[in-house]
Amino acid sequence: MEQAVAECVGLLGAVADRDWEGVRAGRLEWSCRRTAVHIAEDLIAYAGQLAGREQDGYAPFELSLEEGTDNAGALRVIGAMGTLLAAAVRTTPRDVRAFHPYPFRSANREGFAAMGVVEVLLHTHDVAEGLGLSYEPAPELCDFVLTRIFPHVQPGPTPWPTLLWATGRGELADRAPVTEWRWNNNLVIGTERLTLEGVTPAAATDLSAVGDGGFEWIEGGPIEGTRVGAGLVYKQYEDGVHRPEWGMYVLVRREDKRAIGAMGFHSVPDETGRVEVGYDLVEGARGHGYATEALRALSAWALDRPEVRTVVAMVERDNLPSQNVLARAGFTQVAEDPEQLTYELCEPRDG
Repeated sequence: MEQAVAECVGLLGAVADRDWEGVRAGRLEWSCRRTAVHIAEDLIAYAGQLAGREQDGYAPFELSLEEGTDNAGALRVIGAMGTLLAAAVRTTPRDVRAFHPYPFRSANREGFAAMGVVEVLLHTHDVAEGLGLSYEPAPELCDFVLTRIFPHVQPGPTPWPTLLWATGRGELADRAPVTEWRWNNNLVIGTERLTLEGVTPAAATDLSAVGDGGFEWIEGGPIEGTRVGAGLVYKQYEDGVHRPEWGMYVLVRREDKRAIGAMGFHSVPDETGRVEVGYDLVEGARGHGYATEALRALSAWALDRPEVRTVVAMVERDNLPSQNVLARAGFTQVAEDPEQLTYELCEPRDG
């Protein structure tokens, strides 16, 4: 956040004496001046959402600059608002989520940080384009944004052109132009004792290696199954076929905010409406009904989607605990082979 704002203020500060009001900001309908003020508005709005723990809408306030504030003064405000958002991100616990409308009506501190960074990067680009300046932010800033709130966008050769393409501001070879776009904060699904937190490509990359994915795990976690699943998530992201709500979720225990396992879908639903689910728990969390609780919630969420008719799970023949989890979650065994059993959960539909 601070790096993005510093690059913005440094670049635009060199031309603060020019006319921003009479110049259109790139492809936007706004002037360069209006766009600069908008950057500050977004930063303080996101800080307000996090600091106020807003749950049902935006905090009811607006930012206005004093009459007569020049361009240099507007940049000072951008710097101050960026500092406030950075402070809000640092001081907000990782499990806190606040209202943001798209796509699942909430975002965590990492999501708000990424949204703030992308607003700064894109609108600095817009102003720079209007004023005829050359601008290319640090690659790590673009990668931070893409791997957190653009999980549906296949990585390109370099992150900055990819971000510009994904937001309708540029072209990429062999990809159709983007005319409408949205970022995508991760989905969370709550149960009585757990929170299922959608795993971003950034977290999947870390989990697939030796990291914790940004979660605090109970002793023994994450286990190998989680790391393998995270690797598959990142491979789907690299291939451009990842759809985040049909990916992996880390199971976080509410009582102590610690991760105890993972659960998720192998891919998007197929043309018949079937989607396969898999899961694992750290050994120290087994025997408490957590897997059953999470599976019921995730399956219910899936079956509530119009594209899903059946949730499928495959389990080894000798894995009796997992078979019991499926039975308690309402699944029925429908097939078997020498190595595994197939279970299904179907939602009756009217008509």
